[in-house]
Amino acid sequence: MEVELLKATPEPEKTLCLAARNDYLEEWIGDMTFEEAMSAIDGDNTDVKMETLIGHLMEHGHFGPFEHVQATFAVKGISRSCMAQITRHRHASFDIQSMRYVNFSDMSPEPGEGVVLIPELETTDPAGRNTDMDDVYADAYSDEQLLDARREQYEAALKQSFKSYGNLVDMGVAPENARMVLPIGTKVNMVVSMNARMLMHVGDMRASGEAQWEIREMTEGILDAASDWCPITFDYYENNLKNRKNRLAP
Repeated sequence: MEVELLKATPEPEKTLCLAARNDYLEEWIGDMTFEEAMSAIDGDNTDVKMETLIGHLMEHGHFGPFEHVQATFAVKGISRSCMAQITRHRHASFDIQSMRYVNFSDMSPEPGEGVVLIPELETTDPAGRNTDMDDVYADAYSDEQLLDARREQYEAALKQSFKSYGNLVDMGVAPENARMVLPIGTKVNMVVSMNARMLMHVGDMRASGEAQWEIREMTEGILDAASDWCPITFDYYENNLKNRKNRLAP
C-alpha cells in the first residue's frame, strides 16, 4: 500500500484562520491583510498566532473553519474490502480503479501482489474480531504448521479465482461480469478528496485500535501526508485533542 498527497488547498491554515476570524470581525475580511485579520490573536508573530487560534478552535469544538480546506490523496493497492469501508464516509469524494473497465487477467494472484496479504499468513496472533479456531487445528498443528496450512488454503483459493476469471474472459465473458469470481482482497487503486474536518473524523474512526488493520494502515498514511500539508492542525489533532472520538463527525 502507498499513499501520496496529489493536490491540496495552498496555505490551508491561513485560509481556515481567515474563515474563523470572519466570524468575530466587524470589518469585511476581504479588505484585510492576514496580519490585520490576526491582530487580536495572542502571539509574537503570525505563525504563533495561527497556533493559538487553531488550538482554540479545536479545543472549543469550532470545527467549521476546517471545512474550507481540502486535500486529494492517491492510494495504491487497497483491497475491495478496505475500499468498501472508507467509502461509507459520504462527505468524502472517491474515484476507484474500475473492475468493469480494467482487465485483471494479468494480475498476480500471489498474496501481497495482486491480492492483499492478510496478517494471519505471517503470525498466529489474533489480528481481528471474532477469532475462533477449531480445536482440531489448535491441538494438531504447531505454529509453523498452522501458518503453512493457512497459506496453502489462501493461495489455492486465490489461484483458482484468478484462473477462472482469466478463463471466463478468454471465453468471451465481459470483465464486468467475470469480476464476480475475484476475491474481495483484490487490490485496487483509489483517489480520495476530503476537507480537513472530514479527514480528522476519518482519523477518529479508522485509525483507532477498533478499526481493521488495513484501513487503519491506510488512514495513518493519509494522516502522515496531511501533517506535511496542514502541520499545526494535525500536530494538535494528534497530540492535544483528548477524548476526540466522534467529536468531529459532520
